[in-house]
Amino acid sequence: MLSLHDFIIDKRFLSQQQHNNNTMNQTKYIFVTGGVTSSLGKGIIAASLAKLLQARGYRTTIQKFDPYINVDPGTLNPYEHGECYVTDDGAETDLDLGHYERFLNVPTSQANNVTTGRVYLSVIEKERRGEFLGKTVQVVPHITNEIKERMQLLGKSGDFDIVITEIGGTVGDIESLPYIESVRQLIWELGENNGIVIHLTLVPYLAAAGELKTKPTQHSVKTLMESGIKADILVCRTEHEISQDLRQKLALFCNVKKEAVIQSIDASTIYEVPNLMLEEGLDRVALKKLDLPEKNTPDLTNWNEFLFRLKNPKHEVNIGLVGKYVELQDSYKSILEAFIHAGAANETKVNVISIHSEFLDANSAESQLKDLDGILVAPGFGGRGIEGKIDTVRYARENNIPFFGICLGMQMAVIEYSRNVLGYADANSTEMNENTTHPVINLMEEQKNIENKGGTMRLGAWKCSIKENTLAQKIYGKTEIMERHRHRYEFNGAYLNELEKAGLVASGVNPDTKLVEIVEIPTHPFFIGVQYHPEYKSTVANPHPLFVSFVAAAVQHKTK
Repeated sequence: MLSLHDFIIDKRFLSQQQHNNNTMNQTKYIFVTGGVTSSLGKGIIAASLAKLLQARGYRTTIQKFDPYINVDPGTLNPYEHGECYVTDDGAETDLDLGHYERFLNVPTSQANNVTTGRVYLSVIEKERRGEFLGKTVQVVPHITNEIKERMQLLGKSGDFDIVITEIGGTVGDIESLPYIESVRQLIWELGENNGIVIHLTLVPYLAAAGELKTKPTQHSVKTLMESGIKADILVCRTEHEISQDLRQKLALFCNVKKEAVIQSIDASTIYEVPNLMLEEGLDRVALKKLDLPEKNTPDLTNWNEFLFRLKNPKHEVNIGLVGKYVELQDSYKSILEAFIHAGAANETKVNVISIHSEFLDANSAESQLKDLDGILVAPGFGGRGIEGKIDTVRYARENNIPFFGICLGMQMAVIEYSRNVLGYADANSTEMNENTTHPVINLMEEQKNIENKGGTMRLGAWKCSIKENTLAQKIYGKTEIMERHRHRYEFNGAYLNELEKAGLVASGVNPDTKLVEIVEIPTHPFFIGVQYHPEYKSTVANPHPLFVSFVAAAVQHKTK
């Protein structure tokens, strides 16, 4: 028979076991907000934390909530918002999702990016269907309920232990208020230890005073508290080390524990940030606040091997990025990151030289391109800067410089070949010239009756069959691949035989639609154009083979 003492001990044990089981079964939520200024790197902090939690054995994902009213970033000019990132399931999303995939090596989806436009559209559609039963539709509760529902979609799938949600913009922005209120409600609803807030803020250095200032951070935290949210962890972006005294001051006046004041100092590469956050103990503090065990120490061996190769290159190459949006680095974010991955894989430092195609022509091509070891013609839309891209392709082809064309870059290669090898002087894309007599690039059939521009391009992952004994097959090492697309215009199949006879080989074709996906010139040292966007699939763990091969070809070209 159990004594009263034994019974109490057993009950305590069972209660603890029950607590542990509930803790492990309950999806935990981390919200990342920003203050003081934008562009502090919420996405990088979120991705770094997710990387550390993943390395500890937790199934982790990240989602981004953006406060603009566009339904998706697909209708935004690259100058406005940087590149539009595309997921496997065909969602046009924020470029931060690229960081998430590159760090975690896990695909994202439609559910990982939500905009205010999408939230309002959904609520308005529900109102039109009569789902609110005649109620007055308001920001609270209808908009906030919609946001909360979407914040929990991934968590309720059962696929993740921890969901990190990045809130776009800065605290105090009018457009961010519904998101902040939704976070407040959700943390209350989730209960103790199930949801925490990480507030990313700036601790500026005043050169004249020779010191770091904490007041902007204090004001930012105060603004957050006015919305009913207490920051659990402060991540402080800084150019200089934050002393223990300053950490104590921040902890006291921002109402957080001293261990929860995390320094995020400027790094030479974003890929150093996970190590910096590990040193600061960001993952440990987060797990403690979520009442989760630390499990094992994060194993970052492969990550650090990549970092070592990145920082200790044996070669150096100059690659020209010829595009129309080169003034804003974020316009080609995924391409630039893919070069970092491929450079490390080749133990090569890749210097990307941005060249504006609008200011390039047949006369200036040589002076701007002659010192390059490789040339990439970038994606884009519209007629501006097109002739400069065509002249670039010609220069690379005629001078045996390694060439890589992506999406519009591939189309320019087809136009250039048609003009200068086939002799069709007016060969063009119907996007640039509707009346061309040789439309070697044409509007896709299914695009001809489309009126709405948003989310209507050919998007997401599509199959591609690669011909044996081609450069593409050598690069991929297989004949069946899936790659992500974002385009309306395509290679005109009516010109396929002519171009192939003239030496431009269609080495990759969609098996269902017969759309030409890859072109190459076998007689050239390295010349390849692809209709899809390989840069979207390049990660630290899996650098994209096209970029790896292109950088290798550039190294070979330089050392010849």
